[in-house]
Amino acid sequence: MAETSQLPQRIDTHSHFLPPEYREELARNGHKNPDGMPAIPSWSLESHLSMMAETNVSKSILSVSTPGIHLVPGDDALARRLARSCNAYAASLKRAHPSKFGFWASLPLPDVPAALEEIEVAHAEGADGFCLLTNFHGHYLGSERFQPVFEKLNQIKATIFIHPTRPCIACGSSGTASSPLVISATPLASQHPLPMYEFFFDTARAVTNLFLSGTIFRCPDIRLIIPHVGGALPPVLSRFIGFSHVIPGGILMSDAEVRQALARQCYFDLAGFCFAGDKGGSGQLAALIKGYGIGYDRFLYGSDFPFTPASAVKDFAVRMKDGLEDLFGEEERRAIYEGNAIKLLSGQ
Repeated sequence: MAETSQLPQRIDTHSHFLPPEYREELARNGHKNPDGMPAIPSWSLESHLSMMAETNVSKSILSVSTPGIHLVPGDDALARRLARSCNAYAASLKRAHPSKFGFWASLPLPDVPAALEEIEVAHAEGADGFCLLTNFHGHYLGSERFQPVFEKLNQIKATIFIHPTRPCIACGSSGTASSPLVISATPLASQHPLPMYEFFFDTARAVTNLFLSGTIFRCPDIRLIIPHVGGALPPVLSRFIGFSHVIPGGILMSDAEVRQALARQCYFDLAGFCFAGDKGGSGQLAALIKGYGIGYDRFLYGSDFPFTPASAVKDFAVRMKDGLEDLFGEEERRAIYEGNAIKLLSGQ
């Protein structure tokens, strides 16, 4: 078993922050137990830097986790204010610590006009890309209403970090503003916290929607980071490709076309429980590599701090070291820990 003192240097692409104003608004607007978790985790610059030092993280790309910044369906004004506040806070951290921090900017979707404005501002102040939730109050990423947003992101060749959130259904929404009528689609939420498995399903739902809507093919210059090693997406891939040949009316897709898009535009972060077996080389990651031919150049490190506490981040990092050594050679592991992220962040 690896020791924490031997952990390889890494860049953390799935790492969260909670500015003071954002924490206050979470609690004020009914999110004291976000997505069924025990509490809003504590976060500070000092605790984040301490976690980085203990796990040999050279740089963290910060993002706002679920439930995002559009906390109240229908309250677009609050979402705009929080998007600007959180992005400005992250930009200030990047300016103060340019070697330590970058950020994926939040957008106040489903308010499309406000999101288009925030793309301009956040991009100008140094955002490394944009964090999009799997759905925004029931509107999934491939929705026609979001097409102007993806066109803009494609124009600037943006990286999009996808983060799962609560599956839900929009009711009676029209126009560009969000609707206050939203129903959670979580029949077992009273029994289990949503991150346990609902996040995996919503990741699969969102990415499948991006393919079936044609968004990925219309936007060849965006790059997508799919969290948690793809969630439940991998077994769905062959199914929606096959269905496109059986059920008329949709986009006809080939296996080769989808695989090319995955290899050209998609990355997968390694946050979560993706290593199994005595040596760690079995389980979710191994299935993605061996079953779907995803290469080492598509993988990125992710801690999910502080929703994953610092002690667990260290435990996961030790497990990851052993698992990656079981699956990859030394040069490939260096790429997964740092090299792939360096290329992605530099626009290569």
